[in-house]
Amino acid sequence: MKGRTVLAAIAVVLVGCSDQDVTAPEPAAEIEPAFTFGHGRAGAVYVMTNDPSENEVLVYERSGDGTLGDPEPYSTGGAGTGAGLGSQGALILSRWGNLLLAVNAGSNELSVFRRGHSGLTLTDRVSSGGEMPISVTSLGPLVYVLNAGGDGNITGFWLTWHGKLYPIPGSARPLSGSGTGPAQIEFAPTGRQLVVTEKNTNLILTYDLRWDGRLTGPTSHPSSGMTPFGFAFAKRDLLVVSEAFGGATDGSATSSYRLTRSGPELLSGSVGTTETAACWAVVTHNGRFAYVTNTGSGTVTGYRIGHDGSLALLDADGETGETGEGSSPIDAAFSRNSQFLYVLTGGNGGVSIFRVRHDGGLAPVADGVNGLPAGAVGIAAS
Repeated sequence: MKGRTVLAAIAVVLVGCSDQDVTAPEPAAEIEPAFTFGHGRAGAVYVMTNDPSENEVLVYERSGDGTLGDPEPYSTGGAGTGAGLGSQGALILSRWGNLLLAVNAGSNELSVFRRGHSGLTLTDRVSSGGEMPISVTSLGPLVYVLNAGGDGNITGFWLTWHGKLYPIPGSARPLSGSGTGPAQIEFAPTGRQLVVTEKNTNLILTYDLRWDGRLTGPTSHPSSGMTPFGFAFAKRDLLVVSEAFGGATDGSATSSYRLTRSGPELLSGSVGTTETAACWAVVTHNGRFAYVTNTGSGTVTGYRIGHDGSLALLDADGETGETGEGSSPIDAAFSRNSQFLYVLTGGNGGVSIFRVRHDGGLAPVADGVNGLPAGAVGIAAS
């Protein structure tokens, strides 16, 4: 479609699908104001319990100084697994910002919540289109979920503004094979491609987005380093990928790529963290800094992102932030302005909080939280 962006085309298709009982999003002028927990409050942090009997999302009120209040639980209506999922993106905010999407890995479902002034409202729960969903991504009215069970696949849905999901017929696409150990799924910011990492094959997969919301692919690309895991996008489709290197002691790294129509082109190859098991990756909103959590070291490694997309360690020893011995940091998320970094620590059932300094350094905020179940996964922040 010449002269149109893919996203515009998706919106046109969504409107044209009314005979399939799919509702198009309302105009932006009617959008509900951004969610807060009351006058003067800064936002919220969300963590998923992944409980095998009743999966829940815990909502923590976030104050202006980054500290968190007591959690408020909301049932997803589905079940978790009670154990780590080995993935990034199990709980995300939609690109619109008014919806929260959560995987139910134990019941093979995807749940959607609408965010409001009084908290969360469960708006839908649907089959994920496969077994053991572990990661989800959204692009306007388009959602894709990564299913890790069985042979694994990715499956697409239309998402309405009010939080209803409608499966896209024929959208399911395979991974590179069976037993691939997928870790994350996410749309590129331009909306032209979707990316999946596979830990067991050391591959980065790309899928091309069609005008009707379906995908072509996958196309397989070798990762610069072993065990590509979490990733995040910076500006101009710059892709930053963590590499766990099979958990080798002090052997993990991070690479950056420019995502082109033909796939990822390597910019910085395997820049070492000097730490163990770099797994989850995040990038600040301005695209200047990237961080990976080192599950085996209890640390966070920060990188400065150059104008050319290259990566350079912020700290020679790779320890930009510390979450503590045995804390096993996993998923991480920034507040909406990247002022605070929240790190889920699976080893001690907590959330560590850091203030992000102008130079990219991380200053710990004393009042973190604890008491999360051992299998908690996924974190999102507003």
